[in-house]
Amino acid sequence: MVSKNQIKLISGLHQKKQRFANQLFFAEGVKVIHELLQSNFELEHLYTTQDDFKEVQSTKRTLINEQELKKISALTTPNSCLAVFKMPTENQIINSGLILALDDIRDPGNLGTIMRLCDWFGIKQIVCSKETVDIYNPKVVQATMGSITRVNVSYVDLKTFLSQTELPVFGTFMDGENIYQLNLPQNGIIIMGNEANGISAEIEKIVTSRITIPRFGELQKTESLNVATATAIILSEFKRNS
Repeated sequence: MVSKNQIKLISGLHQKKQRFANQLFFAEGVKVIHELLQSNFELEHLYTTQDDFKEVQSTKRTLINEQELKKISALTTPNSCLAVFKMPTENQIINSGLILALDDIRDPGNLGTIMRLCDWFGIKQIVCSKETVDIYNPKVVQATMGSITRVNVSYVDLKTFLSQTELPVFGTFMDGENIYQLNLPQNGIIIMGNEANGISAEIEKIVTSRITIPRFGELQKTESLNVATATAIILSEFKRNS
């Protein structure tokens, strides 16, 4: 059974302010929770409608019914389980290899998908602007499908970070050089911009190489690609050239 205090706490974790005040976040779904349990993330408590997760000690596992799960879930159709985890201490930035920088990415689904893409292509470090949606947003955690445990994410003053790096800085623009015609390095920073406005003007000034994914459509009328889709193509090209 879930107590009123537990419902109040978990409901509060739907909001960024409360997540950071309590240094807690939650995940839903068997796969994501298993991935988190097998990582360095520390479990606070697990709530499940099934008699599963036997590896979790009984003092940290509560069997609940579907109605109780609906009260704490962030999903329209709740899964069978929800787990609350402690936020880990942010790791130092891995300042080598390929780094993905996100300039004001606002959509949780996009960020979660981008984290999965980095996991797939072996990108170990994502650097986010302070305005980018937080990785502990329930929708982000859900969309990562467990990749949140394998990709290092840091939130920084992006302008300062990029100004201090010695790595080449690649920015994605409509008028950039054709990515399919470039010799791409194994080390560098790739910037992906905001869904609606692209890379901000102040970050654009720091870019050392402007790149683009060319349009092949006959009418050339498609204005842009979804940022996660564009990230997949760009990471694929960088890795293909490495």
